[in-house]
Amino acid sequence: MDTSSWLASAAVAAVALVLALGLPAVARPLLVRAGVLDVPNARSSHQRPTIRGMGITTAVALPAALALALFLPQGSVNESQARATLVVILLVTLCAAAIGWVEDIRGLAITVRAGLQLLVGALATAAVAIIDPAAQQLWWIPAGAVAVAAYVNVTNFMDGMDGISGTHGLLVGGFYAFGGAVTGHQWLVYAGVAIAAAFAGFLPWNLGRNKVFMGDVGSYLLGASISVTAMAAFLAHVPVEYIFSPVLVYLVDTFVTFLRRLLAGERWYASHRQHVYQRLNIVGLSHVQSTAVVCAATVVVSVLGIVAAQGSSLVQVVATALCLVAVLLYLRTPTLFQRHFRRKAGADAR
Repeated sequence: MDTSSWLASAAVAAVALVLALGLPAVARPLLVRAGVLDVPNARSSHQRPTIRGMGITTAVALPAALALALFLPQGSVNESQARATLVVILLVTLCAAAIGWVEDIRGLAITVRAGLQLLVGALATAAVAIIDPAAQQLWWIPAGAVAVAAYVNVTNFMDGMDGISGTHGLLVGGFYAFGGAVTGHQWLVYAGVAIAAAFAGFLPWNLGRNKVFMGDVGSYLLGASISVTAMAAFLAHVPVEYIFSPVLVYLVDTFVTFLRRLLAGERWYASHRQHVYQRLNIVGLSHVQSTAVVCAATVVVSVLGIVAAQGSSLVQVVATALCLVAVLLYLRTPTLFQRHFRRKAGADAR
């Protein structure tokens, strides 16, 4: 990337960050007046009603940054194709946020919600596939629809701890921007920095003294923006390691928890606290500490993905093996921390 590309990327990030930091000051009193509260349930890690729906401000910041990116240099031979891809990502973020906002305010039946998510994913995949005349892979539409809808729900399931969604957006967006920079896809850099900065701006409000939650509008926005960006990058032949590794921890946590509940005969759709990050909190870690464990695992796996993408065949094998070890270790962290706390309590008692 040349200097102008770096400056353009910084401008996109600045717009997303400034809006994400500033708009909650305006939205908070409005949400209080509207009574948009998150009431604790069996899945919650908090004990008292808290303002939710603050993700509506991120749903303004992220599209605004993407809109700015449309008017900036794309650093691509086919600038119109790059801009068209950004338009698709922009429209998907708006649609997903709208669905989440209705869910926050009025609620939606599961079938309606799932149908809308699949429709958005299908239309987005079709649009991205048609944009590239050299690779109109329309048979990817069903897979893309499921992938987008699935990851929207993954981020919704994982949005149960202070800081976890904001840091996920920050990390995944940052790694996607890096992937775009090294592969020469400026649109991916713009999308990545916009996602990273928009969700970074939410963190002070989520982690502050008078905390707020992003709600479904924010978690749907997070999942949709990441998944449609990943899908577009995949169809643009960005190495899969750059795309898949930053979301692997979230995917594994959700899949293993789903499988465990299914095998136990539990209702998989019912509220619960069985995700790894939730169990970390149960065994004694604070919200910030539990989130830090998830972030550390995400960083390790993402860096190993980068090493695999850029290394020789042997390096790829070693990096992949280490990635598997890191994921398995992450799944064991609640047990490891529980044993640590028990040993510490036993030592203190003596």
